[in-house]
Amino acid sequence: KDIDDCLHSLILPNGNYQIGVHIADVTHYVKPGTAIDLEAANRSTSTYLVNKRLDMLPGLLTTDLCSLKGGVDRYAFSVIWEVNEDAEIVEVEFHKTLIHSIAALTYQQAQSLIDQPEDANDVQACAVKGLAMLARKFRKRRIDAGALTLASPEVKFVLDSESLNPTDVQAYALLEANAVVEEFMLLANITVSKKILRHYPTLAVLRRHPSPNRSMFDSLISKAKSKGLKIEIENSKCLADSLDAAQVKEDPYVNKLLRILSTRCMSPAQYFCSGEFPPTEWHHYGLAAPVYTHFTSPIRRYADVCVHRLLAASINVAPLPPQLSSKSYLHDLCANMNRRHRSAQMAGRASVQLHTLIFFAGEGAKEEQAYILDIDTSNAPSFSVMVPRYGIEGKVRLSIDATDPNLTRIGQEHKLIYKSGSNGAVSLQVFDKVRVRIWVRETEDHRRELKLDLVEPRLGKKPDGGGEPPMKKAKKSN
Repeated sequence: KDIDDCLHSLILPNGNYQIGVHIADVTHYVKPGTAIDLEAANRSTSTYLVNKRLDMLPGLLTTDLCSLKGGVDRYAFSVIWEVNEDAEIVEVEFHKTLIHSIAALTYQQAQSLIDQPEDANDVQACAVKGLAMLARKFRKRRIDAGALTLASPEVKFVLDSESLNPTDVQAYALLEANAVVEEFMLLANITVSKKILRHYPTLAVLRRHPSPNRSMFDSLISKAKSKGLKIEIENSKCLADSLDAAQVKEDPYVNKLLRILSTRCMSPAQYFCSGEFPPTEWHHYGLAAPVYTHFTSPIRRYADVCVHRLLAASINVAPLPPQLSSKSYLHDLCANMNRRHRSAQMAGRASVQLHTLIFFAGEGAKEEQAYILDIDTSNAPSFSVMVPRYGIEGKVRLSIDATDPNLTRIGQEHKLIYKSGSNGAVSLQVFDKVRVRIWVRETEDHRRELKLDLVEPRLGKKPDGGGEPPMKKAKKSN
């Protein structure tokens, strides 16, 4: 696999910690202006689909020569800090290195090392525990400064080994080990961005995340208010604090929904050349960082390859390639990287949607708990839901006429009420829990589409199945 990064931790004689982030040295093999380099610049990113990966670089580099496997020597670009026990940085160094990783751990394996009892003789466990201890302190300082903790409805598919069709969909569980690695990757990116900016103030390839306009948050603020919650967006610190406070005791998942929706209210982060924007616009809103770049994934992102070359020139181990001295070239390069990054994201999401459709087409209709994300209070009665179990979203159309006198819609409360003789008054409001039926319908032109019908609470008549398959019975375990 493409292992971009490696970490080390040890205690120095003075009692401080030495922390190292070692990143695959792709530029050792990919020289500026070569055919591989030009193709990588054009692709700009690897694209991750459910059942395959479309690499930016050839497989020999991606999965072998550049990949920081355990037990073998590999070229790396390293950032090494000396930090004290309070996670305050004393000194930082940058080096081209040759490393020998003692282990390539999965997140689950790293988590087991974090959780196991102290053992001074276990080198791996001591290193991982030291990293985890410092990461908690770095993270707290970052969050205190206003960094956002957002969320996304990520799922993973279990694929059949032969057909590669999905046999199960599972929520992607994040462990503390994930957060430890993320924290040091962020620290490395921020540290490198400052270094290259100091040496190349108008040529640095950076990543900015603009502050959102209030109008982008109006709908979310209104939805939260309807539940008695307050979202403040004066700055990232206010938003982070208000999201932390926006809790519904009876249902903690509502807070995750607010974080997911907050992400969608923001503009996407963008690559840019430092000479194109004034320093006041370099800020990364989500990370609460005045300057930021991408350094830690050169196997799959071309921006990181450029940053490696800028850093190498900054520490005088390699000359700056001529093209990276041209602002017009950097402008076009960043525009292509932004476009390709967005395309890769869209392709990844489309792949998830396709495999979700294949999964439900094979499994038959299923009933699951869902949360209302949005209620249409102006057109045909309908609402959008998220199904946490499968990480999917869809629109539920109600079998009620828009002119039905029993239907009341309250826009400012994101709510609709339906009076039924048999069931009394039934209300639906944003963030309410409902139960939906998920199934695949085949249209007249032989296309398949995912359909969601409301099961509970019951409103109006039961929707017409329109070719809906029967529910599959759960298998009994002996």
